[in-house]
Amino acid sequence: MSLKIGITGLPNVGKSTLFNALTRKKVDISNYPFCTIEPNIGVVEVPDERLWKLTTLSKSKKTIPAVVEFVDIAGLVKGAAEGEGLGNKFLSHIKEVDAIAEVVRVFEDPEIIHVAGAPNPTSDIEVLEYELMLKDLETVTKRMDSAQSDTRARKKGAEERLLILQKIEKGLGESRLVSRIENELNVKEQETFAELNRELQLLTSKPIIYIFNVSEKQVQGRWEPDDNPKIKIGSAPRAAISAKIESELSELLDTEKKEYLETLGLEESGLDRLIRIGYKTLGLITFFTTGEDETRAWTIPRGSTAPRAGRAIHSDFEEKFIRAEIIQWEQLLKADSWCRAREQGFLRTEGKEYAVQDGDVIEFKI
Repeated sequence: MSLKIGITGLPNVGKSTLFNALTRKKVDISNYPFCTIEPNIGVVEVPDERLWKLTTLSKSKKTIPAVVEFVDIAGLVKGAAEGEGLGNKFLSHIKEVDAIAEVVRVFEDPEIIHVAGAPNPTSDIEVLEYELMLKDLETVTKRMDSAQSDTRARKKGAEERLLILQKIEKGLGESRLVSRIENELNVKEQETFAELNRELQLLTSKPIIYIFNVSEKQVQGRWEPDDNPKIKIGSAPRAAISAKIESELSELLDTEKKEYLETLGLEESGLDRLIRIGYKTLGLITFFTTGEDETRAWTIPRGSTAPRAGRAIHSDFEEKFIRAEIIQWEQLLKADSWCRAREQGFLRTEGKEYAVQDGDVIEFKI
């Protein structure tokens, strides 16, 4: 599996500039609203030094990193849920992503038009999320008609589904994200919600990562949002990233990038930070396979059993799983080879119940 993040926000907040920088894929970033009509998609390698160290150890012919798919979704405006600014078309693109990176403009630049006249992070977040919630409300309202019919017909589970839909409708009417409504449900209700949401794909049920697009000066000053946007986003993951800096970094060689980041007092690029936050937000981890032919990183949900991890490679590795030989990547490097790791007792043989850990190197037996 790979992580799919949709980059969205109001027009002219720096979405496409950030997308270009993250993916090095050039898209039209003209200074006017609705420049992006179809979503642009870019696949980015997940930076992971562990992978390259394992490649060196195994003298692998190929190295295959894990990837993140970024989707540049056109800017939304007030009234998008009713079709303003081609809004409905854009909202449908969000259904296909795992998480939403909501780009919020902080930097000031009189030459770049802001749809509301001037950047206002809290107001911009409210406008964008109001449109997402309106679309969800429309989806839920349509589904309630059939849920009520199913309840009258006494279909199994229909009453429970209707109750959840009513709770979501009420919460959306109070301008609350579906993800926050879901958190207040009990375990049984959450199971019913998960079943419903596989069908509905509610937009505000998806995790949101807030990307505050700041200036170079604000990056160096370790910019933090003030109280209003902090209250608005609550405990949701966030990052202050300069699309301008990321754009400059994308044009540099790796050695030059490191030097540039050091001059800014930064330890990592915005891309690295966004990917790290995305993995954490969605509860994803990485395991590795390594050998002379190839070293490869695989992305799986945290808590996956060994057979479930094998599914990432091929369904046979899950269905025909017998056991797995497992070692943490650092221990393998210390041992200097798979053979020595076995001799030194670092290798463990695990069965079907083993929960794979981030950084495990695995050889599956089927």
